[in-house]
Amino acid sequence: MFKLFKFLKPYRKECILGPTFKLIEALLELLLPTLMALIINNGVSSHDTSYVLKMGGIMCSMAILGFCSSMTCQYFAALTSQGFGTTLRNKLFEHISTFSYVEIDKFGAASLTNRITSDVNQLQLAVAMLIRMAFRAPFICIGAIIMSMLLDLRLALVLILATPIFGIIIYLIISRTSPLYRKYQNKLDRLGTVVRENLSGARVIRAFAKTKNEEKRFKATNDDLTSTAVLVGKTSALLNPLTTLVMNVAIIAILWASSYHINAGTLSQGTIIAFVNYATQILFALVAVSNLVIIFTKAFASANRVNEILNTIASIKDNGNNLEISSRGDDVLIEFKLVSFSYDSASDRELTDINITINKGETVGIIGATGSGKSTFINLIPRFYDVSKGEILINGINVKDYSLKKLREKISMVPQKSVLFTGTISDNIRWGKKTATREEIIDAAKTAQANEFIKELPDGYNTQVTRGGLNFSGGQKQRLTIARAIIAKPEILILDDSSSALDFSTDAALRTGLKSLSNTMTVLTVSQRASSIKHADKIIVFDDGKIVGVGPHEYLLRNCETYKDICLSQLSKKEVNK
Repeated sequence: MFKLFKFLKPYRKECILGPTFKLIEALLELLLPTLMALIINNGVSSHDTSYVLKMGGIMCSMAILGFCSSMTCQYFAALTSQGFGTTLRNKLFEHISTFSYVEIDKFGAASLTNRITSDVNQLQLAVAMLIRMAFRAPFICIGAIIMSMLLDLRLALVLILATPIFGIIIYLIISRTSPLYRKYQNKLDRLGTVVRENLSGARVIRAFAKTKNEEKRFKATNDDLTSTAVLVGKTSALLNPLTTLVMNVAIIAILWASSYHINAGTLSQGTIIAFVNYATQILFALVAVSNLVIIFTKAFASANRVNEILNTIASIKDNGNNLEISSRGDDVLIEFKLVSFSYDSASDRELTDINITINKGETVGIIGATGSGKSTFINLIPRFYDVSKGEILINGINVKDYSLKKLREKISMVPQKSVLFTGTISDNIRWGKKTATREEIIDAAKTAQANEFIKELPDGYNTQVTRGGLNFSGGQKQRLTIARAIIAKPEILILDDSSSALDFSTDAALRTGLKSLSNTMTVLTVSQRASSIKHADKIIVFDDGKIVGVGPHEYLLRNCETYKDICLSQLSKKEVNK
């Protein structure tokens, strides 16, 4: 948690002033029992009304001043904790944005969401309590013991002896709850994953009539979380009663011992009342400490999870080179040189010894069986992953020598899963080019075969897109995402099976539209449909992570059995030879 204190630097003044005002309040509170003893011993016992009123006025003034000090501390604590949380969330989001697919896959969306929300909220609370209570509670405990020692050293020994007992109680509770809180947060991540899967896959769950199964799955996960939370609660709940028990035993001991001194005439009534008040102050301070222990134990668990994110270094290094790199003058645009790739060192290779060149302006089809490495191949071009072996060149320059911004400005990619954002249709298409005019948006939509259905909508291009584009069909979403990619006018357009929801006539019209852009754009189309890529200038055939065929349709039919089998399984002989 101490590593996160650097986010408190902008609030150094508040971190000093807040505890200072709280200590002023605590100091005033410590003086009140002594003043009460003076009133009883010097005012009440001698029936001096003026003394009682004078000291009572001083006590009221001290109470008002203490209240004002407390409110000032509250203000600084709120300002600091909220600012700390905002800064930390921004830093986390910024850092997560640098992660490659490897790190995002490692943590999972549910865990990242919980860490940036729930864990940061827990840390915010800890910061607020640190300023408000962390200094006040120990100060009250120590101060009350010192003040009681000044009143009567013999009775103060009772409070001094109670202190190590309380320390032992705190240690035992922390040692038990700290690992439980970490387990709780991990199980909360698991619950978040289940909820996320059920909400995003609601249609699939209902289509397969698995609602009851998912309810049971959620209940099992939730019960597991609950059992851990109950165990944590039971353990933590022991802190307050044990603290109260120890201090009440101490108060009984004080009263029992003081009765002898009062009878002997060596202890005044005011002093014993002050002693009981100091013991009560210590009791309340220890209760506050016990609550702080619970809060800080949770905060340390959350801090470890947040630091795990901040300490994770993105596997894709951005060299930050934003300078224009001079490219070679030949027609080769993309070149793979003996490229191999695996998602981690322990897994089998997804791609093995890939050698291929793609020229400028080419329309390239990529086909192969499911799991053959097609999507992995195209994900390496914009450096969503880094190659395990070999190198990838664009314009003769290794992709690692480009800054990520420059590299990805050259590429527009339409992923398998169509993703739209809340806003209008125009806003979504304009993601590809912020400065796009209305005419450019319409032209991109026409090329993507989206203009026709957009015009039929009541609000046209101003139609609102709901979360995830749920108010559009799969084919409509695919066409909108293709329009978003086209409007950027990239050097390389990658379509990762992004026309699978289109009917054959729309797919053919889309291919014709993309063909018209071949003078300015190189198009790579990944598809399971042989009909979608058979007219490409070049077709790359994948099988089990290797390229088993490269060439136009007619050439591959004669020389690549894998491609021929795919075509014959999908098309009639007449369509294959057409």
